[in-house]
Amino acid sequence: MTTSFVLDALNQAICQRCPSEADNLIHHSDRGSQYLAIKYTERLAEAGIDPSVGSVGDSYDNALAESTIGLFKTEVINFLGPWKTVGRIEWEPLKWVNWYNTERLHSAIGYVTPQEAEEAFYANMNNLDKVA
Repeated sequence: MTTSFVLDALNQAICQRCPSEADNLIHHSDRGSQYLAIKYTERLAEAGIDPSVGSVGDSYDNALAESTIGLFKTEVINFLGPWKTVGRIEWEPLKWVNWYNTERLHSAIGYVTPQEAEEAFYANMNNLDKVA
């Protein structure tokens, strides 16, 4: 992976989510050179996102990402692959990520989707602000 590739993904996420410094966001990654590149870390700083990198050679340090990649391989690549066109290679991951976040129920968060869990979290935060 190149720095420009992951920088494009970061910019897409920033554009889609519109974070503010008040969000106290942390971007966790492994120690890949693309995530430690000056352009990448400068973009994180511009967006008010604190960088965090894992320890060398510790797969448990990045367990969430490793688990998600494993699910992707099981649910998409092994089930639907191999893909023969660039279009399919680009489209299938996008489709799966959308499904994973908006339709797939997750036992760890009470059998709701990540989108529903996030909406409930922010609704609860707004209610706490009103009480305080």
